[in-house]
Amino acid sequence: MRLIKKSIERDMSGSVTLYPEEPEDMWHAFNLIRPNDIVRAPAIRRVTTESRTGSTNSQRVHTTLTVSVRKIDFDAQAGQLHINGQVTEENKIVSVGAFHTLDLELHRNFTLIKSEWDSVTLGVVKEACDAGDRAEIGAVVLQEGFANVCFITEYMTVLRQRIEVPVPRKRVGSTTSYEKGLQKFYDVVYQSITRHFDFSALKVILLASPGFVADGLKDYIFLTAVQTDYKPILHSKKKFVTVHCSTGHIHSLNEVLKSPEVAATLANTKFAKETKAMEAFFEMMEKDEFKAWYGPKEVERAVDKGAVGTLLVSNSLFRSDNVAERRKYVRMVEEVEKGGGTSLVLSSIHESGIRLDGLGGIAAILTFPLHDLDESDTEEEGGEVEGEKGKLEEKVVA
Repeated sequence: MRLIKKSIERDMSGSVTLYPEEPEDMWHAFNLIRPNDIVRAPAIRRVTTESRTGSTNSQRVHTTLTVSVRKIDFDAQAGQLHINGQVTEENKIVSVGAFHTLDLELHRNFTLIKSEWDSVTLGVVKEACDAGDRAEIGAVVLQEGFANVCFITEYMTVLRQRIEVPVPRKRVGSTTSYEKGLQKFYDVVYQSITRHFDFSALKVILLASPGFVADGLKDYIFLTAVQTDYKPILHSKKKFVTVHCSTGHIHSLNEVLKSPEVAATLANTKFAKETKAMEAFFEMMEKDEFKAWYGPKEVERAVDKGAVGTLLVSNSLFRSDNVAERRKYVRMVEEVEKGGGTSLVLSSIHESGIRLDGLGGIAAILTFPLHDLDESDTEEEGGEVEGEKGKLEEKVVA
């Protein structure tokens, strides 16, 4: 994302003009735009005209529209952002009050106008426009006959293709049908990664599975690349890393990203830090449960007591339609940082962010233990409602 213009007033109202350059920038835009914001962007509107004879002519006209946002829809798979709202500035084609859906496009400026730019949204702009080196990973998480081909960036985990190919079981005295089925499965995965991965742009290509399925896939990939002289793979041989995981399902990326061989390679990336922070939270739960709390009420109380050393917040909370709710989480982030703590805003479409959303979207590691953060809820409801910690323990046991 490129910052074209930024104009913020003293009361924190103002506008920012941005130029999206890659699909991931649409994710940043999705995290910036809120209902009731104003967006100005290029649009195509179908206009119907009628001649003196009564005949009609319909044509698509390029224009620029300014709309007050009502609804935002993000398609992570396609990297597309659709914004529905009412036109606020009249032009020759559209009158004020008409509804229109803007499709934000790559390589076209859009202007976002807000009545209040808080520290979190300004932080999103700064991160989005950071010209630093981006970490991009290709990953195949698989087991026999089943694979997930994924693309991981600093902010997104996108499933490119889910593959299912029947692989017959091994039979005593004959493994021919099994071997044929496995080779067919490997070939489908091979065709998928050559279609979805830009090998020259990827820093690492992870192949993860239980047992030796990933090793078999790696052997097949390089054998096929040599036979077909497919240079993108041959030139990227050092980027391929095989890792063990418990299943071929996409949630196993949690295991993969925290494995020593992967963690060492990706130590300075945003998603590696997020994964490490979530692991630190769960480790603290095991070590000293009163120094690890989660849930909006409990964490807010911990922040008010100045006890939070590390605050973990899902960016899904900042997309709330409730302005007061958004301000509450912004205040919590600012309070923790003001007190010398660390705050991490986790991407809700990364595996670590999905885990955090399962805990209510917010968690904290404390600098000193607090024992009573959920007591007021229990007392108010006559002891009928268990604290959030009990819920987490049930999830862990399950």
